Amino acid sequence: MAEVWFRPYIWTDYRLAVLFTLIIPLILLIWAFVQKAEGMQRLLMIYWRVASLLAITIYLMIAEYPVSFISGLVARILIPISLWFWVDLNDEIEYQPSGPLKLIFTSWRWAVTVYSLLGAIAFIPFIGCAFSETAIKTPYCRVWFEAPLLFKDYFHHNSKPAFLGFLGIVFLVIYVLYLSYFVLIKLGKQGRSATPH
Repeated sequence: MAEVWFRPYIWTDYRLAVLFTLIIPLILLIWAFVQKAEGMQRLLMIYWRVASLLAITIYLMIAEYPVSFISGLVARILIPISLWFWVDLNDEIEYQPSGPLKLIFTSWRWAVTVYSLLGAIAFIPFIGCAFSETAIKTPYCRVWFEAPLLFKDYFHHNSKPAFLGFLGIVFLVIYVLYLSYFVLIKLGKQGRSATPH
């Protein structure tokens, strides 16, 4: 594949994504359950539902589907929203006694917010890859597929990209349906409270 000057930055972005959106929140979720920090548990469960769009994006990128560029951008926008939207959870976490869990959780929340928003801004120039048959075949767009294809080699060695892409599409449809139901119906009933009335 032709050399593109920003390849190292894209690989760094994938590594940061694994750290900030997978490893740290997984550790925090386990820690919050052990400490019985219910507000953090609920917020992290909401986070995982929203962040699953990143995993869906990886599977779409394995199949080199153009829609993966849209889902990747949307995921980076929805993650910070999911972390700060809930008034009741924000209050519950704010009034929780100080300690290592609260400090690390708050630090991660700010870090992943900044990371996601900067990532979304940096990703905007690539959104054209989703709308052009010609562009998606260029090294400029294809460089984004390298890490997902490496992931496939490690974890789905015997699976065909088309099958994994099909799974990605199925889960994307489910995700969009659930998000639509939440925005159009559930949000009107419960507002910015994560606890149903």
